[in-house]
Amino acid sequence: MAQDERVICDSAALAEGGTGVRFALGEGERAPTGFAIRYAGCAHAFVNRCPHMGTELDWQPGEFFEMSGVYLVCATHGALFQPATGFCVAGPCKGASLEVLRTREQNGRVLLLNPSEPARAPDETR
Repeated sequence: MAQDERVICDSAALAEGGTGVRFALGEGERAPTGFAIRYAGCAHAFVNRCPHMGTELDWQPGEFFEMSGVYLVCATHGALFQPATGFCVAGPCKGASLEVLRTREQNGRVLLLNPSEPARAPDETR
């Protein structure tokens, strides 16, 4: 059975530790959004929803990293997340994780795999 996938963006749109790309996870104005970022040379994607209060992370569209570019940050309460895993290392939801979306890069594009099935976030304490 072929795996469902869709293009999120061109690979070049994701700079290491830079602005991310937002994308819809459904149809309509109220559909949840996801976002893709590049960290440690790899594209990563998550549902754009903080596990603390359910708010979107970005403080401006596509701005997910804090100033140093080491962590993703929730603009609402300042929770910090590991960009490779989505694991929260500081803030009100410490120990929780962002919802991971499966991706792969092929032919200069970042693809969202099985867009209707978010992956489980890893349990990680690094």
